[in-house]
Amino acid sequence: MTGMKANRRFTVRTVVPEEIGALSRLATNLRWSWHLPTRRLFESLDPKLWDEVRHDPLAMLAAITREQLLALAADPAVVAGVAEAARSLDQYLNEPRWYQGLGTDAPAAIAYFSPEFGITEVLPQYSGGLGILAGDHLKSASDLGVPLIGVGLLYQAGYFKQSLSKDAWQQETYPLLDPDSLPLTLLREDDGTPVRISLPLPDGRVLLANVWRADVGRVPLLLLDSNVAENDDAARGVTDRLYGGGGDHRLAQELLLGMGGVKALRAYARLTGTPAPEVFHTNEGHAGFLGIERIRELMDASVTERPLSFGEALAAGRASTVFTTHTPVPAGIDRFPRSMIEHFFAGELAPGVPVAEILALGAENYDGGNPDVFNMAVMGLRLAQRANGVAKLHGVVSREMFAGLWQGFDHDDVPITSVTNGVHVPTWVDPALAELAREKFGADVLNGPDWSKVYDVSDADVWALRRRLRTALVEDARARLRASWKKRGAADAQLAWTDAALDPDVLTIGFARRVPTYKRLTLMLRDPARLKALLLHPEHPIQIIIAGKSHPADDAGKKMIQDLVQFTDDPEVRHRIVFLPNYDIAMARTLFPGCDVWLNNPLRPLEACGTSGMKAAINGSLNLSVMDGWWDELYDGENGWAIPTANQGTSEKERDDIESAALYELLETQVAPRFYGDLVSAGAGAAGPSQPSGDGLPSHWISMIKHTLAHLGPAVSAGRMVSEYVQRLYQPAAEAGRAARADGYAATKEFAAWTEKVRAEWGGLHIEHVDSHGISDEPQIGETIQVRANVNLGGLSPDDVSVQVAYGRVGDSDELSDTRILTLDGVSELGEGRFQFTADLVIDRSGSFGYGVKVLPRHAAMANSAELGLIATA
Repeated sequence: MTGMKANRRFTVRTVVPEEIGALSRLATNLRWSWHLPTRRLFESLDPKLWDEVRHDPLAMLAAITREQLLALAADPAVVAGVAEAARSLDQYLNEPRWYQGLGTDAPAAIAYFSPEFGITEVLPQYSGGLGILAGDHLKSASDLGVPLIGVGLLYQAGYFKQSLSKDAWQQETYPLLDPDSLPLTLLREDDGTPVRISLPLPDGRVLLANVWRADVGRVPLLLLDSNVAENDDAARGVTDRLYGGGGDHRLAQELLLGMGGVKALRAYARLTGTPAPEVFHTNEGHAGFLGIERIRELMDASVTERPLSFGEALAAGRASTVFTTHTPVPAGIDRFPRSMIEHFFAGELAPGVPVAEILALGAENYDGGNPDVFNMAVMGLRLAQRANGVAKLHGVVSREMFAGLWQGFDHDDVPITSVTNGVHVPTWVDPALAELAREKFGADVLNGPDWSKVYDVSDADVWALRRRLRTALVEDARARLRASWKKRGAADAQLAWTDAALDPDVLTIGFARRVPTYKRLTLMLRDPARLKALLLHPEHPIQIIIAGKSHPADDAGKKMIQDLVQFTDDPEVRHRIVFLPNYDIAMARTLFPGCDVWLNNPLRPLEACGTSGMKAAINGSLNLSVMDGWWDELYDGENGWAIPTANQGTSEKERDDIESAALYELLETQVAPRFYGDLVSAGAGAAGPSQPSGDGLPSHWISMIKHTLAHLGPAVSAGRMVSEYVQRLYQPAAEAGRAARADGYAATKEFAAWTEKVRAEWGGLHIEHVDSHGISDEPQIGETIQVRANVNLGGLSPDDVSVQVAYGRVGDSDELSDTRILTLDGVSELGEGRFQFTADLVIDRSGSFGYGVKVLPRHAAMANSAELGLIATA
């Protein structure tokens, strides 16, 4: 018989005695998730209970008995420990940090919108890399003192929990979260009622949302929650789960995130007196509707004294918006039927904003585009004056992928730059490694720009630390493996083997990430006999620990997991290769540090950045990866191994054969022998006679660990990433936004009118003639030639354009490469709208040399001469 169900549930929070009252504040500020002394304080209160509540301070305070709390409050050592932790938090929240040294011109506040945030396993609002990156962005912004405000959604079930069926098929469960038991506070009006965000939906419906606030150190994170009693069932379910549901449901989520998120920010600023954001950062296309809401505000007479036209509001919003794309594959972009967008905006969602203009922002009106869809990334790019990918190679791929928006431009000139992702070091570096650094150097060197002190640590200490981390991983993996087999139906009597699965002295390879097909989870299974031989090698065995979730709707990904798990079930190899279900932040904390090698073998160039290998690297693991994402720019031959890729145009089967063979080859001849000290060489990769160093330590391997920590540590830090965003994107966007707002948006109005004029007149502009003067029969390096271009500007003036000559090497089919740009700034009028533009060009190289002339729009308010997508070439 099933029991009666509760009509209502709520979490009762414990009243903590005054002497240790600061524990409540320490538990709700998520700095504890990366501040080791605070975590250790909670653990010391009751180590057994700390493990039972899975290292969740709020759950611990809810579970601890009244008697225990009174006893702790009477213990002077505990009272002193709590007071010290509270003092440390206050100092962290209030002292000036890096950003405060930038002066008063730095943006007063920056809004950061993302569909997911991975901050701690206690707040499961993430599915993979995008969310973990967003969490690391917030934490690093907090550490640097950047006045960021995060904006996202609060999902009732977060992402799913994963387990396996008997036949190894992924099973999903969605345990519901109670916001009252999470480290969140409800945003309330001054009279105590909850702040309510409302979005008018079609058919007279309204979507209401509460706003919860999480404190990520110094950074507030606002999360919108539609599970409000006044909503109808469909509206209540909008924030049910991350990336759940189809069409309408997903669109409602993205409207709430973007448009509702701006409304939440306004309410937050009103109630707390904090400055309104000067910069809006759209993290991936899901949040793109924030730009529509800002346009609506600027066009709304009730919000602004002097309402702007659509073109003016668009120009003003774009100036202070940054858009980051995270996907290198069109399939990763949200696209909605155009009719669905029309349906949602036909009502009161953005009154006064022309629906045709909204549709035009997401239109794929370029070669190869689909006129029936609305593309969220395309809208994101059109609503932002500054855009970036997340690694150098991803910048190249993005410029190519979105080149349709800039027809006529070379891919290199498409205005999408890149800022390479990073990882938040205090979150991901193992406490044992941080402890070693403190013990050796008396300071937390791991969070500064110089990690070179690692060279002062002895080989023996490095090797002993690596073994400690590997042992911790093996113990954690055994427990998880046993639990997984029990869930799949195995009896205790059948599971004795799990106590000896994996070995703390065997070379350990990690592979954990989401499981879309392009990440090729099963590439290692290409030749099962060869993999078996590697796992069971008599002198150089390897062991592999694998984890990852497949999207609930991705059966091809689930099939990969099933194939892999069925291989790991084989009694001959199951002690050397394991799959651990329910990959999350808690598992990652042991997995990254415990692996000797981090494996990554996506289809190049489909990995935008991939930060898991960075988390392994800051713990002294070596990467073994295809040259994709961040590894493409940071691999240097001594920090790991590059898996060669097949030539372009190779068939899928042949490509996987070639690349898996290259992977086995590297493991057999380089990686495993070097780990066991049998491969000694002067230069990386040269096999020598078997002669481990006299102390039995693999000295070359250890030198690679030190090199990785010293060189990759600072390069992959999210502190480096956030400071790059501040200097290269946020500060210029804030300045552009201020210029746009000045004098009642005077410059914006002028720029919008100018843009309209240039677009209207551009068709009449053409280059009539180009020639060069003063070139000798046998040109030499250093010779000067005069380049002249006659241009008919139609209705435009020379001030409206930049006439440029691009010069460089000429290929077989006349394409220019390795080019430089020179502006033709000598202007003389030829009459009837025709002008001659000239400049002196110095020939700066030998070999085939050539040039081409192009005309671009020019205006002080443009961040990039390509941003309007207008170009004329000779």
